[in-house]
Amino acid sequence: MDVRVLSRGPTDPFLSARDLFETEYDLSLPVDVRVRTDPDERTYTGHYADHHVLNISASAASSAMARELALHEYAHMHRYEQSHPSHHQSMEEALYLALAGRSVEQRKLTHCYQIANHMKDIYADDITLDVGPADKLVAFLESSLATALAERPAEAPQAWRRLTPAADPDITAVNAAFALALVERHGLVAPDHRLYDLAAAAGSDAPGVSVEQFKSRFASLADDPDESEYRKALVDVTRAYAVDSSGPAGGTAAD
Repeated sequence: MDVRVLSRGPTDPFLSARDLFETEYDLSLPVDVRVRTDPDERTYTGHYADHHVLNISASAASSAMARELALHEYAHMHRYEQSHPSHHQSMEEALYLALAGRSVEQRKLTHCYQIANHMKDIYADDITLDVGPADKLVAFLESSLATALAERPAEAPQAWRRLTPAADPDITAVNAAFALALVERHGLVAPDHRLYDLAAAAGSDAPGVSVEQFKSRFASLADDPDESEYRKALVDVTRAYAVDSSGPAGGTAAD
């Protein structure tokens, strides 16, 4: 597995993540690591015909989570090379199948992409947690959810003006469901873990979104779905969020 750090910055997290990943898995294509100055990018992966690119912010590359973030991105690359449906299914197709002819708020459409990413992350982290320790991941999920809840304003929900998906109570509730699904899928925490209290608070802030329902959808994703099975799962969860949790029709048409 060939990992090339092409930017100035630390190299050890990416190489140590490679060594850990190689205990069970491998990549056919080389990986170019690029450390970016934008602190909001954190990490994202690009796939090309002859290589992968791991883009990571300078702050993330020098953080205590750097190795775990790199390991997670290598897992995404592996799923992509496997042609796993979660990493090749078109979200635009799923939106069309789920929402054609319906009127959906733009923010809900944006959130649907984040939900699709959660489904990708479930499959990537099935690999990540097969080779790496879980303690930092659990702490990260807990911290991220606590931060999102702390950012909610004091006004009544109908008066809230959300500027970013991360601050929206509906997607925060789905994020909580994802966190619970991931830890339950791998048996990472006890039933009295703080994540459950945080998820309950997130659910209270978004009464139209069932944390339990979305947790079940994420946690029960089949280990090795075919294209049709995965497409149906993505369409169903998209419709459940954008339509079933939306209340009266309104907003921007989904076409």
